[in-house]
Amino acid sequence: MAAHLSEHNIQNTSDPVAAVKVPEFRNLILGRFSFVMGLRMITTVVGWWIYQITKDPFAIGLIGLSEVIPALSLALYSGHTVDVNDKKKIALLMVAGYFFAAAFLYYLSTPVATTTLHIKHITWFIYGVFFTTGILRSFVGPAMSSMIAFVVPRDLLQNATTWNQGTWLSASVSGHAVGGFLIALIGISNTFLVVCGLIAIGFFFFARLKPKPPQHLNAEQNTWQSVLDGLKFVYRTKALLGAMAVDMFAVLFGGAVAMVPVYASDILKIGPMGFGWLNAAVDIGAIVIVVLLTLFPMKHAQGRKMLIAVAGFGVCIILFGLSKWFWLSFAALLVAGMLDGVSVVVRGTVMQLLTPDHMRGRVSSVSGMFVLSSNELGQFESGLAAKILGVVPSVVFGGCMTLAVVITTWFKAPTLRKFDY
Repeated sequence: MAAHLSEHNIQNTSDPVAAVKVPEFRNLILGRFSFVMGLRMITTVVGWWIYQITKDPFAIGLIGLSEVIPALSLALYSGHTVDVNDKKKIALLMVAGYFFAAAFLYYLSTPVATTTLHIKHITWFIYGVFFTTGILRSFVGPAMSSMIAFVVPRDLLQNATTWNQGTWLSASVSGHAVGGFLIALIGISNTFLVVCGLIAIGFFFFARLKPKPPQHLNAEQNTWQSVLDGLKFVYRTKALLGAMAVDMFAVLFGGAVAMVPVYASDILKIGPMGFGWLNAAVDIGAIVIVVLLTLFPMKHAQGRKMLIAVAGFGVCIILFGLSKWFWLSFAALLVAGMLDGVSVVVRGTVMQLLTPDHMRGRVSSVSGMFVLSSNELGQFESGLAAKILGVVPSVVFGGCMTLAVVITTWFKAPTLRKFDY
């Protein structure tokens, strides 16, 4: 594993900031923070923007569908590609692609585009951009996730994973909140310029990483056999499979965040500033719990605690769906984020601890398929359900389905319920 001996001198596994003391890990999480913050701002701004120009919640769902189709289609192949190539080079190439995608969204939001293009054409161009970022996402996720084990030693993986998840969540809350604020303060176009700057900063930090070449490869193994090996490993590792599956189905049905633009605009009537706070609530809660888990890690019964947390998440989604008061809605999403953070930490730690170095790209890509299925397909499911059932009934239905998933998993997946690391 790519950790230098000099770094071992500063490591103490009981130190909550042990992984951060590794210089290369700092570059990785700083780059990821800036990059993810930019991506979250894109999601926030486009969600608000497309609802304002279409007034159709299903249009928000189509954004998720546009991104998930290529991302899921390429997920397994991308994991193999990451494992057989330099992970740093792949990450840099994908981040550069995101920069150009953000720049094109900036163009679409300018008066030049809005006066020369029909609203329908702008909408389809937005879907096209998200289709492209779905391709980029399928590669950048496994590349970044698999690099963690090559910049810190194995005894710091749990600490590094928690910091990595905390970085992602901190960037998410910053991107969601700042995106909403900037819509109100400087407008959509200028917000996309800020996004371009954040992605460029992320590129700078990723460029400072050392090369991450492939590990222990079988040169005679063909691509599909390599892909199948990754799938078989996840299937055999029941604790990992269970953690991925319950997280996927819970967020798939409990994807109330996708409807936040509708709640902010038409139900709670709180405008773009309130939208920013409401959109950030889940991530604020998640980062709070990740900080607590960094300082006070869960010692036992992590699987049982994860299932209880996901059940609580479902209850919070139901409460959010029924609320007509901003502060109650905010509190429901805040607590939902805290409970979801428990699931995120458990799933991420299990993956890092149980995955061999030479399969990290493929296992990360399988994990990415579950995450994509829950987030982007969840966004589409929320938009479709809102169109069929109405916004409020669709959110309440999603929370109830999350509870059903937990109850089923509790009795049908004892390996996860009894899991302890």
